[in-house]
Order: sequence, then C-alpha cells, then structure tokens
Amino acid sequence: MNVSMNLSLENTQNAFAYKSTTDLKKAKFLFSVIQSPLIVSIGTKITPLLMKSGFPINGLLRSTIFNQFVGGETLEDSARVTKQMGAYGVQVILDYGVEAKEGEENFDSVTEHIIEAIDFAATQDNIPFVSVKITGVASMDLLEKLNEAPRLRSGIHDSESEDTEWGRVKERMFAICDVASEKGIGVLIDAEETWIQDPIDRLVIELMTVYNNEKAVVYNTYQLYRNDRLHFLQLSHKLAQEGKFILGAKLVRGAYMEKERLRATEKGYPSPIHLDKYATDADFNEAAAYCLKNAASIALVLASHNEQSNMKVVEKMEAQGMNKNDPHVHFSQLYGMSDHITFNMASAGYSVSKYLPFGPLQDVIPYLMRRAEENTSVGGQTSRELSLLRRELARRKVKK
Repeated sequence: MNVSMNLSLENTQNAFAYKSTTDLKKAKFLFSVIQSPLIVSIGTKITPLLMKSGFPINGLLRSTIFNQFVGGETLEDSARVTKQMGAYGVQVILDYGVEAKEGEENFDSVTEHIIEAIDFAATQDNIPFVSVKITGVASMDLLEKLNEAPRLRSGIHDSESEDTEWGRVKERMFAICDVASEKGIGVLIDAEETWIQDPIDRLVIELMTVYNNEKAVVYNTYQLYRNDRLHFLQLSHKLAQEGKFILGAKLVRGAYMEKERLRATEKGYPSPIHLDKYATDADFNEAAAYCLKNAASIALVLASHNEQSNMKVVEKMEAQGMNKNDPHVHFSQLYGMSDHITFNMASAGYSVSKYLPFGPLQDVIPYLMRRAEENTSVGGQTSRELSLLRRELARRKVKK
C-alpha cells in the first residue's frame, strides 16, 4: 500500500490541536494583515525605525508576529514551546535568531549562545539539531573578499590579517561542532547570499570531513532556487564518497531571490536564480530524490512548506522500503507556518520538526521582517494558512 494514502495533510484538528481558539483567532488576524504586500512593505520599513526611536511598539510586536514565529527571548522561554511540540511528537530545530553584528566580540558572543543552545538541546528528548548562520560568527566583508579571491588550495586570502581573521572563524565553528559531536546534536549551517557562499561551502565540507565519519553531525544548506545547486549537491556527494564521510544535506528552495536578481542586474552578471518556480520545483524534487537514492551516504533534512514536495519524498521512502523514522530523513517547517504539514506528518510517525528561533525581541526583528515578506512573496502561502485556520475555527464552532 502506498504510504501517501495513509497520510493526509488536510486534518486541521491534528494541525492545530496545540493552539487554543484564541490563539487561532490571533493567527488568523496576523495572516490577514500580512496578506497585503503594501502593509508588509510599509511595516518592514518603519518597524525597525520605530523600535530605534523608542516608540512603544514592543508590546504589540511581542503579542503578534513575535509570538507567532519565535519561541521566546531566551532558552528558558523556548523550553515551554519545545515541551509543547514534543507532546505531539514534533521535534525542534533551535536557532539563535540574532542577525549578524560586526565585531569579534559579537562573533564570540554568538558562538557562546550557540554552544549554550547545543548544551540545552542535549537535555531535551526532541531537539536533534541547532541552526547556525556563519554570518553570525564571521564578517560579511571577510566572506565577500574570500568569495571573490582566486580558488587556491592553500589559502584564498590576500593578507595575513585576513588569514588570522578567517582562522578565528574556523576556531569558532570547530568549537561549536566539537560540542555538538560530543552531545549528539546536529549542526545545520544556513545558506547565505551567492556573493559570500563559496567560503562557507568550503568550510562546511572541511567540517564534514572531521565530524561526519560515523554519523552526520554537520549539514550544509542547498538553496535549490539557484540554478547551480543541484549540480553542487551531486559534487558535494562525490567529495563525501572520496573522503569517506556522510554528506549532511538540508534542502530549501531559497530566501534571497529578489536581492539576488537585483544585484545581478545592477552588476551586469547572469542571475544565479532559476527563471521560474517550475524550474526551482523540478531541481528541488530531483535533489530530494537524489538524496533518497543515496540515503546510505547522505543524511537529508527536507525543509519545505510545499505539500507536493513533502508527499513526493514520503512516496519515494515507501517505494524504497524505508522506515518512516529513518535516521537519514528528516522533515522540517518554520514555527508558526504550515502546521498542517508538521503535525499531520508527526501524527503519522515521520521524523519532523519545527525550526524555532529564539532571542531578544529587538535582535530578531530582521528575522521577523523576512517572515512577513516571505508570506507575501510565496504565491498562495498566506491564503493557504488562512483557509486552514478558518476551517479549523469553523470545525470548533460546529463542535460546540
């Protein structure tokens, strides 16, 4: 029997069992607001300015968009959400959601917070991963210089000071991965913009050669809206086979599409982004199929809000005779979105998590602004969320 016949993503009772009717109404209001591109455009511009000016907007933000998409300001706050998710068989990917701040002291501080998150994850039954942004521990300027430098085997650095600075970045990442490996927690390294991605890719492969010999600890993120990432995934796998380590691969569609296209136009080079969604979907699904075909040597995290992509992986797992909770296949969605995917898959026995950011309100504002923008730019995403919320509210009203 095809396992997809036993899995429905339409069950709103499963999807929203963890939310009170009041919470559902708040979510419905929020998604109704961010359905408007105009409101989101204005809001994302003025919100950071209002916060800097001291305007009393924090309470409103905390009770709406922060509450919807963030686990809390501290690890202790996140523990409550983590426990709540665990009650429904849902796991958690912890993300210290503070955006990049330049300066070695800031980079060291972020490193410490990430290690604290790993230590905390090790005390919980349902936190298999933490997420890491290299831009939280490394200078954007340094990454851009390294990205543009000649691809030499030895250093790719133009000066001794950059060598030293890059050395400190590597020390931070090795410190993070040392603790993660010891505690049995996976490290998902985020993808960034194309103009800083190359040195990140090289560093992640280096980390994998050290930590992924027996099991996948380190994962790279492949943005499949880029037209070269399917090939790069296959190349990464070849390197893993030659180096005799397990490739950790987190697949996403991508997060910087408009920024990437604009920069390509301004600087006069071909856009690295696929021409249309169809091509992105095709590469994403092919990448997922490639990972499943090579599941013995690739550990896959499928980070997708696309129902069809998730179901295709479920079907291929069944066709290959894989267990629902195979250790090399994990599904994930962002906290506050696509609960119909997460909770229905968890209810059916799949290994699935919520990506859960935490951090001080003022520091996670850039993350929240991206979530608002994403919901307006992804075709049908907000409408789908609203229709499911309305359906569950109607079901509860009838039940009364």
